[in-house]
Amino acid sequence: MPGPWLREVVADFLPSPAELAFREDGVKVTLALSKRSVEFFKSEAAKHQTPYQRMIRRLLDSHVDAQGTVSSHASGRRLRSLKRAAPNV
Repeated sequence: MPGPWLREVVADFLPSPAELAFREDGVKVTLALSKRSVEFFKSEAAKHQTPYQRMIRRLLDSHVDAQGTVSSHASGRRLRSLKRAAPNV
């Protein structure tokens, strides 16, 4: 019989080594954030010993993932709109 410290078996939830090695292409942007937001992320990042920019990027990526996929027509229209606004895109 297992000791009292063993309460339940947890399924393996860790990513595979291949998933850990994957690096998504990044795009550099200039973004003005509120001082309050930056201070929050810097404080939280220090607690977790990680760069605050990474936390912000992961937050945005999580939001995008939660939104699901956008139809190719809508995303194409959006991209054309962005290119008119910023010709270097």
